[in-house]
Amino acid sequence: MTITPDTKNWTWVLERACPDCGFDSTATRYEDISVMVRANAEAWSPVLNRSDVAVRPDGQTWSALEYAAHVRDVFHIFDVRLRLMLDESDPVFPNWDQDEAAVTERYNDQDPDAVGAGLLVAAGSVADAFEAVAPDLRGRTGRRGDGASFTVESLAKYFVHDPVHHLHDVSG
Repeated sequence: MTITPDTKNWTWVLERACPDCGFDSTATRYEDISVMVRANAEAWSPVLNRSDVAVRPDGQTWSALEYAAHVRDVFHIFDVRLRLMLDESDPVFPNWDQDEAAVTERYNDQDPDAVGAGLLVAAGSVADAFEAVAPDLRGRTGRRGDGASFTVESLAKYFVHDPVHHLHDVSG
């Protein structure tokens, strides 16, 4: 069954709290991002141990396994984007189609233990990367292909909403 792609522009989470998951980027300190990422990654373990981990709740929603695989890949994608921002001057990020990745990589057929292990590794890498950015480099910029512009600091806050939101999605 095909999931309808998410075409929302989620950059509004930089301006106000998310009404669904409660994440508030305006109240989030940059210094807390790496701790949040590591805690989020750990919280996926019980989700991935569920007997129904690969069951979609309805025809429009990913399974918990698909969400976990997506979050693992989000950790990797934002690790790459952060490194581009630190290595280049105002880079344009390569596009990433999350819905295509879910189909191509067969997220729902992946082994939950392998997804969990990969999620922890990717979380550790991106958490370390954000943690290592000196305060004077947090204003460096980068852009998505659609023109949305980020500083390292705003990218961190935008990014961390995704795993927080998806853990909320599967915790109900």
